[in-house]
Amino acid sequence: MGKQYFRPGNMLYPLPAVMVSCQRPGEKPNIITVAWAGTVCSSPAMVSISVRRERYSYEILKETGEFVINLATKELARALDYCGVRSGRDVDKYQEMHLTVLPSKVVGVPGILESPVNIECRVTKREVLGSHDLFLAEVKSVTVDDRYMNENGKFELNQAGLITYSHGEYFELGKKIGSFGYSVRKPGNKKARKKKR
Repeated sequence: MGKQYFRPGNMLYPLPAVMVSCQRPGEKPNIITVAWAGTVCSSPAMVSISVRRERYSYEILKETGEFVINLATKELARALDYCGVRSGRDVDKYQEMHLTVLPSKVVGVPGILESPVNIECRVTKREVLGSHDLFLAEVKSVTVDDRYMNENGKFELNQAGLITYSHGEYFELGKKIGSFGYSVRKPGNKKARKKKR
């Protein structure tokens, strides 16, 4: 088995491909596709997105300090890509992609009704980096699609056909190979044993 050295670069794949909605008061809402997004803290719930300064959405995010992360499914794949290659300066992305504005519960920015999960966020810090600026944000509210709630009240998100981004291509999540803690679970025991520390 051989290996090759590459120049330093972003090779941490796959990543969630998400549609981030933003809006200035009194203006039409906009959507930017983001793959540089992630979870950074669970308590309080916090996320981050990284956006290039030349993007139309950048100034909106900077001015308002609010956004909604909308998870994307295979049905939203075309809209996901479109919102990443067309500018909100020129087009109304909600209208062009036949997306429905979903009023948010806490923030002043709408989500996307067709998305299975809408994560309302308020920026706590903007970090000026190189090609991108990082927006660190606290999750203020989450909306989920009833279609993915099972009879026991569990949210079956992985049944939604979520989209990931890897090295310039989009993929639908595939075959399940395990669940958290399965490597230490006793046969017949659905819960993992706690690690001794």
